[in-house]
Amino acid sequence: MAGRTFIGSEPGSEPIAGRRGTEWTILLGIAAVITLVHLATNNRYGFHRDELQFLSDARHLDWGFVAYPPLTPFLERISLEIFGLSMVGLRLFSVLAQAAAIVVTGLMARELGGGRLAQGTAALAVALSPLPLFEGTEFQYTTFDYLWWVLVAYFVIRLLKTENPRWWLVIGAVVGIGLQTKYTICFLVLALLCGFLLTRARRFLLSWWLLGGAGIALVIFLPNLIWQLRHDFISYHFLHYIHVRDVGQGRANQFWFKQLFVCTNFYAAPLWIGGVLCFLRSPRYRPLAWMYLLPLAFFLVAKGLFYYLAPAYPMLIAMGAAEGERWVATLSKLWRWVVKIVFFQGIAVSGAYGCALALPLAASGPLMHFALDTNDAFREEFGWNELVRTVARIRDSLPPEQRSSAGILVGNYGEQGAIEILGPAYHLPMPISGTNSAWLRGYPAPPPATLIVVGLSSQYVERNLTSCRLAGHNGNSEGVKNEESQDHPDIFLCAGPRKQWPEFWQDFQGFG
Repeated sequence: MAGRTFIGSEPGSEPIAGRRGTEWTILLGIAAVITLVHLATNNRYGFHRDELQFLSDARHLDWGFVAYPPLTPFLERISLEIFGLSMVGLRLFSVLAQAAAIVVTGLMARELGGGRLAQGTAALAVALSPLPLFEGTEFQYTTFDYLWWVLVAYFVIRLLKTENPRWWLVIGAVVGIGLQTKYTICFLVLALLCGFLLTRARRFLLSWWLLGGAGIALVIFLPNLIWQLRHDFISYHFLHYIHVRDVGQGRANQFWFKQLFVCTNFYAAPLWIGGVLCFLRSPRYRPLAWMYLLPLAFFLVAKGLFYYLAPAYPMLIAMGAAEGERWVATLSKLWRWVVKIVFFQGIAVSGAYGCALALPLAASGPLMHFALDTNDAFREEFGWNELVRTVARIRDSLPPEQRSSAGILVGNYGEQGAIEILGPAYHLPMPISGTNSAWLRGYPAPPPATLIVVGLSSQYVERNLTSCRLAGHNGNSEGVKNEESQDHPDIFLCAGPRKQWPEFWQDFQGFG
């Protein structure tokens, strides 16, 4: 049976226009359901620590930031202007990006010869995978990075299928946008070039269109590259520090386990494993196998975090779904239905687990407790409003002469973002932070004479600040154990640093 024919129908029994219309309905329907679920649940808890950093950087737009390129804060600035501090509104771009990745996965299955069954299967397998689901619940650069990887894979398939090198221009544009989002797309680019070099597709590397695509990518990326040059490639030092920290904390452990159970739907494993094998066996599409295998090898050796490889799975799932559809078509009618029922039941059961793990489905009760117990990211969404209120109460308790000159010194970007974004409601001053890009913005002039100190240990305070006393505690009313409530729950009131401010500030710089 032809690859474009739906299982159970006769070849040519339906006009191509009708089949295409139904295919689009299936893909858009799956994406729409996921979108609606996110819109209904994305206001359950609070802002995540990382989101508060993005919100802060969105108020200080630049061509680069210490922790990431500029695109994500720029998109968040647009959301801020449109929606204000609405969590649903500020996370909308993430939701749309993930919905687009679902649709493009289905389109990849179509380009690889899959019909409606293959396209719907591929889209559903991605839609019900835990990590892609989670990418729509928070505003993170990983969400957009996921989409750019998927789009690059789609356009590479178009290039190889049509043998039209003009697709290099589109690939270059997406790579340029990807470089303005997250630097890990460099691994995909290197794997792409190696994949072409190692296969018969190497002839496309001699095309002037490739140089045109590279030029487009460079032009898009150039502002951030100049920013890095002017700041001594500070992001490289940041990434090196973070990598050493993550490996030391064991965050790179369970890499394979999380590929199976977090990056993908567990029951989609036959699809993506089959996709790798089918790409390797295909003379035309073999470069896409290397676009997965080479980053996989690098991240394993370098102890990269598990989610770095997550965007590579949709192209594998698409190929596996297309080939699976062709295999199912060779079975008898009874076995066709048995395979479909068993497979889709498995996808649904595994997807239900993924939804409970990756979505804030409930604001209380067993589902909420399960999400908080198994997903540490959700635990970092609690306590920020209470932190800001506590700081405001401490400020208000000061004598008038101290209150007017008080500053707020914070230890991490979550506290800094919370004070900056949520603090204006309490007329709090801008926080003073040495973490990531906040350090580049400096400290106020003249420096404050009184400091409310949040997120720093008593040992640090006693060693570096003067006249300190305990002024309050940080936590959350739900009793959720997170970094704020466990690692640095004390809030101090101090007179100022022991060193002069310029010298103190040089030592205060930190990455996180």
